[in-house]
Amino acid sequence: MTAVQEIVTIIVVVAGTMLTRFLPFIIFPEGKKPPAYISYLGTVLPYAVIGLLVVYCLKDAFAGKYFVIPEMIAVSSIVVLHKWRKNTLLSIGGGTVLYMFLVQVCFR
Repeated sequence: MTAVQEIVTIIVVVAGTMLTRFLPFIIFPEGKKPPAYISYLGTVLPYAVIGLLVVYCLKDAFAGKYFVIPEMIAVSSIVVLHKWRKNTLLSIGGGTVLYMFLVQVCFR
């Protein structure tokens, strides 16, 4: 890539990022109430995204050598940690550390 192409690429990426960050504030200014559909999406989409992430993370679990054992142990620990402490960061971090330990030490 030439220097001009690199500069153009950076400008396009910056413009795209700024557009996606500023567009909601331009379309829905502070004093204007958003449409009911947009408010509905704001309440539903976070749960849908979490569900999508769970499905994506577990998509290859059944093809592995140990057939979902480390994944289910880690998912169970996430649920238990979250029910116990109600701390999302602790739940995700603890589950990730446990999963990494299981696949690198216990289930080789």
